[in-house]
Amino acid sequence: MKILVIGSGGREHAIVEAVSRSPKAKKIYAAPGNAGIAQLAECVAIKDTDVEALVAFAKREAVDLTVVGPEAALAVGVVDRFREEGLKIFGPTKAATEIESSKDFAKRLMKKYDVPTADYATFTDYEEAMAYVRRGSLPTVLKYDGLAAGKGVVIATTMDEAEAALRDMLLDTKYGEGRVVIEEFLTGEEFSLMCFVAGSKVVPMPVAQDHKRAYDNDEGPNTGGMGAYTELPFVTDEDHAYAMENIMQRVADAMVAEGCPFTGVLYGGLMKTPQGIKVIEFNARFGDPETEVVLPRLKSDAVDAFMAVANNEKPTVEWSEGATLGIVLASKGYPGSYDKGFVINGTERVESKIYHMGTAMKDGELVTAGGRVMIVVATAPTLEQAQAKAREDIAKIECDNLFHRTDIGAKAFR
Repeated sequence: MKILVIGSGGREHAIVEAVSRSPKAKKIYAAPGNAGIAQLAECVAIKDTDVEALVAFAKREAVDLTVVGPEAALAVGVVDRFREEGLKIFGPTKAATEIESSKDFAKRLMKKYDVPTADYATFTDYEEAMAYVRRGSLPTVLKYDGLAAGKGVVIATTMDEAEAALRDMLLDTKYGEGRVVIEEFLTGEEFSLMCFVAGSKVVPMPVAQDHKRAYDNDEGPNTGGMGAYTELPFVTDEDHAYAMENIMQRVADAMVAEGCPFTGVLYGGLMKTPQGIKVIEFNARFGDPETEVVLPRLKSDAVDAFMAVANNEKPTVEWSEGATLGIVLASKGYPGSYDKGFVINGTERVESKIYHMGTAMKDGELVTAGGRVMIVVATAPTLEQAQAKAREDIAKIECDNLFHRTDIGAKAFR
């Protein structure tokens, strides 16, 4: 089969690597791909949101299956167009992607179908939003309604912070025109539960925990994710069963009932609160960096799983035992402004998997080309061993402008 993976980050590198393990994958393309993906696939210079160019390429090369990585491509309707042309594609329609692209849509759906989540209100007017915040308690959670590359959420602990965030989102349109969802602040441990979904058929992947804050001890600004791991001791079998029945399955059924059935990966960003498990957010695709620690544990054929979902069938998947832990190397300054073009050495000495997030080749050398540059993912029988292995391998990578967190996975050892 010829397979096209849309996207250019660490998530897409992990998808390409999983696809490359399938004997069914004769030829893999990535659009646009990156320097790491180029070792496994032919990279084509097509932007992930250039729907017509992607369709034309898939038709010209007789691509048998396309797998969509990024939310931006889904939000502009790439799946709808591929289907119109009779092309097989793994991912949700534009209408189904609203569960991620509109926080308000997701909250209304959860309220209607009794899915446990934080109390909320939605605003388009700055003054009304500020009045609501002043009437409530702090901290409070402010979410830009649309897509903001993982950066449109602010946990305001003071009125000044709330005012600045609402000004960004509603007056200065930092992320574009839109609305703001204001939620009650929940406490507890967060975890990610991704599922293969084909209509009402829901198949879970191993749970993972992402680390959003830039620095150790969950300090610093929110990022797109500084690392992740699988095998979470605080998520019990009972927790998992509850989340599957009352959240993931219920939402899949709700999407069918609403006339926009979901196909692809439904990502539940969940929190284990003192009042039980509640939804923080939904994504309409593989999470990043969770994908990089989950897909290495896929024992069964990735192409079979993707094709089953694309055909609206329930996939059969098998996962390996053990734990995975991934540490992100990011450019100094991220998630704020940062410089690019720093040479990276030593990757050939690393035994763990390396997934490239923001790299490029320049004059025959690997250089930094993004905020998050790469993730080193170790697999071992226990989480402690995976953490030690990842740290050991990180030390082999030499670059003048990278930093990383040293405490990924620490919450599991409390």
